[in-house]
Amino acid sequence: MSWMAWTLPVAVFFSVIAFILMCMTVYEVRSPCVERKGFLPIATTRGDRLFIGLLSSAYLHLVFLGLTDLNLWIPLAISVIWLAVILRWG
Repeated sequence: MSWMAWTLPVAVFFSVIAFILMCMTVYEVRSPCVERKGFLPIATTRGDRLFIGLLSSAYLHLVFLGLTDLNLWIPLAISVIWLAVILRWG
C-alpha cells in the first residue's frame, strides 16, 4: 500500500466509502429492495442509486478541480446533498 499517498483526507474518503458500503449491505440484508422508478430514466435498486450518486459526485469534483480554484468543501457539500437526493428520489 506504499504506492498511494495516504494523507488524512484520502484515508477519511476511503473509510467513508467503506462505511457506506457496509451500511448498505446490512440494510439490504435486513430489508431487501425491489427496483423502482424515480426521476432517473431507468428502474433502479438502492445499490444502483448509490453507484450513480457516487459516480456523479466524482465527476462533479473533477469539474470543480478542472474549471475553478474554489475550495473543495463546496463540491463536497453539493455532492452530499446530490447523493441524498439520488438515494431518496432517484
